[in-house]
Amino acid sequence: MNTLTPNRIGSIDLLRGVIMIIMALDHTRYYFHADVYFFNPLDLEKTNIPLFFTRWITHFCAPIFVLLAGTSAYISGQRKTTKQLAVFLVKRGLWLIFLEFTVVNFSWFFDIHFSFIQLGAIWSLGISMICLAGLIFLPEKWILAIGLLLVSTNYKVDQIHNLTNSTSEGITALLHNLKSFSPGDLLKFFHGNQLTPYIGVMAFGYCLGQIFSKDFNPLKRRRILLILGSFSWILFVALRIINGYIYYAPQTILSTAAGRILYFLNFSKYPPSLDYILCTVGFAFLFLAFTENITNRFTKIITVYGRVPLFYYLIHIYFIHLIAMVAAVASGHPWSDMIIRNIWISESPNLKGYGFNLFVVYLIWIFIVAALYPLCKMYDRYKSEHKDKWWLSYM
Repeated sequence: MNTLTPNRIGSIDLLRGVIMIIMALDHTRYYFHADVYFFNPLDLEKTNIPLFFTRWITHFCAPIFVLLAGTSAYISGQRKTTKQLAVFLVKRGLWLIFLEFTVVNFSWFFDIHFSFIQLGAIWSLGISMICLAGLIFLPEKWILAIGLLLVSTNYKVDQIHNLTNSTSEGITALLHNLKSFSPGDLLKFFHGNQLTPYIGVMAFGYCLGQIFSKDFNPLKRRRILLILGSFSWILFVALRIINGYIYYAPQTILSTAAGRILYFLNFSKYPPSLDYILCTVGFAFLFLAFTENITNRFTKIITVYGRVPLFYYLIHIYFIHLIAMVAAVASGHPWSDMIIRNIWISESPNLKGYGFNLFVVYLIWIFIVAALYPLCKMYDRYKSEHKDKWWLSYM
């Protein structure tokens, strides 16, 4: 979600741009890395350090993007009444949900029958916006309290690991768990992002927007961000040391220094644990504190991606998937093997033997991000020159 005020906070766009670029790394790995068919890159008994961090670094994307969406909602709301902002958030949320079910799902699977629906990042963002539309009528201290409550208590919810046809269990899965569920024989859903913690993160981001108001003292803002970031990371370290509530590592992993470090960093994303949120959002606070006054050629390039996040998100998956089709054909597979129906690409028996090493994956990722830059730059310029077009606020 983009800030609509003329005086944009450059560090917000810069941070959003960074996480959009990093996000593409994980999606590139998913379609091109050979080991994606054999094990989870975070499986400490099977992974290696480069592969672990290739996956781990992308954990920062979802919570930071949701946090900044909440902050941007507050900033844009300064030009609207509370009711106008609520209406905009509901419309934007519904629009994102529609995109998830249609444009985004087709980009992932290229299945014209839409027999497998993934409810991922865009869905979670849309639902969170709709919930925020109701929360903004409350006093801001209540919004903050609710946000913190949703984030801090989510880890206590038990996961449901089986595929279920129960509507009630499906709803529970939508709120809390990484889960597949099916309301019938012809359609399957996979919920990839839990709702309750991200609703909380967006609510906190909305409250954070106060310090990004036009007249807020920049030095005070920096001090607040440093305190928030430092406190988040201190609490994150404390929780990891306590090591009490997600999972326990075998002694074979803890027997080496590298294994202990990886285990310490291997927090739970599904469902989002409190230490996961603290680490990722804490990084966002510190990044915003240190980059507000940094402007150079490199940051200007990165910022372009951050100014058009939805546009970038929608086109980058199509681009990755199309290139993966070409790569599959070049590897001796028919292009139709890249049409995914009811299964994940990593579960496709037809694609066993396809894929490349991690170095090649990084080269493809760099190519994809660089190739999308001209399109993002063009769209960003179009938005800047056509601020009178209402529909641009939804893209």
